[in-house]
Amino acid sequence: MTQHNSGDEDHIVIAGMAVEAPGGIEELDQFFSALDAGRELLGPFPRDREWPLAQLFSLHRTEGWGRVPDSGGFLTDATEFDPQFFGITPREAIAMDPQQRVALRVAWRAIEHAGLNPGALEGAEVGCFMGVSFSEYGPRAAEVNEYSGYRVVGTALGAVAGRISHALGLIGPSVSVDTACASALTALHQAAAAVRAEECEWALAGGVCVMGSPAAFFEFAKNNALAVDGHLRAYSAAATGTVWGEGAGVVVVERESRARALGHRIYGRVLATGINHNGKGAPIAVPSARAQETLVRKTIAAAGIPAEWVDLIEGHGTGTPVGDPLELAALSATYGTSETRLGSVKTNLGHAQAAAGMLGLIKLLLCGAHGRIAPTLHADEPTAALDWTRTQLRLATEATPWAARDGMRYGAVSSFGVAGTNAHAVLAMPAQEEADV
Repeated sequence: MTQHNSGDEDHIVIAGMAVEAPGGIEELDQFFSALDAGRELLGPFPRDREWPLAQLFSLHRTEGWGRVPDSGGFLTDATEFDPQFFGITPREAIAMDPQQRVALRVAWRAIEHAGLNPGALEGAEVGCFMGVSFSEYGPRAAEVNEYSGYRVVGTALGAVAGRISHALGLIGPSVSVDTACASALTALHQAAAAVRAEECEWALAGGVCVMGSPAAFFEFAKNNALAVDGHLRAYSAAATGTVWGEGAGVVVVERESRARALGHRIYGRVLATGINHNGKGAPIAVPSARAQETLVRKTIAAAGIPAEWVDLIEGHGTGTPVGDPLELAALSATYGTSETRLGSVKTNLGHAQAAAGMLGLIKLLLCGAHGRIAPTLHADEPTAALDWTRTQLRLATEATPWAARDGMRYGAVSSFGVAGTNAHAVLAMPAQEEADV
């Protein structure tokens, strides 16, 4: 399914955003500065979450298991939260999945960034669509403990969007989305559709990932799919696997007419979004180049622009030897006829799972706002799985200026979920000289 605006319609636009990323990053200027400088934001495992680190780091001693490096993209302040600010009791706050807490504060900052007062929205027909996946946080609800009575809401995925709507008093649609690693872009797809259908006046769209347990590391160690050296090398000949990360991003979605009437800055027009599924065939966790190519072609067609106008693609790029070549084949077949730069924010901060697509989208929007393409790390020697002499797709290995086309910069972003869902979006970003992001 693909959503788009025709040339005669009132475009859906992004008019505000906020981010929380590894390395203590909570501000947009911090985020872009780190990306532009080519900083890696990975670090050692947190020592304050009571994770079985000794067991994790010794898994490779068991036959059939890979090594778990002491490396990931972890949020510095994931354990910090001011419940009273949001009208939540301390005991209830502790029982809440940290993803609810992080999503609340990032949503608040996104609304402020759009020039709105988050504390004055009670009763507003505003939607909230949040990508999120289960994190295994806290004790089980099916036992007696001091948090009994709070655990159902505290662990419910629906409460990630619901907490934001409840705290702010929003009465529009409130939906948590779980399409695994495609969740955040699926949330954007749904938010744009809701605003377009007038189900809400405007909406929040985002994604969040805070790992309540190290389950993802156990799973990928068993599959021998973790990077052996703790560095995520998307699209690189040296890629050996992924590195898990955390993060959150939220954007404000509204019609362009509303944004202009209220004096909101437009960071990007959402020309088209699309989602599909791999269908039957290979095992469910294996990506499909055919399905990805089909989705990208449909989304470009819905955007109403030539593929060669897209100068920058923020790809999925997990650094896995299976997934990256399939994605490259699809992107080369669709965008490879003209010089197009490709990168992945995961090389900076790891694979933030349900939040990954939103972090990539915000990277794309910031690159468009600054007129600079941020570099992708560890990709100086591209994978040989793609014949680079037969495509004009190129990895963005250096920070470079990004020229506008008639006042616009065009980009795209992809996310692919482990359960088979694919998501793609095409955006147009107005060029504004020396603008304050």
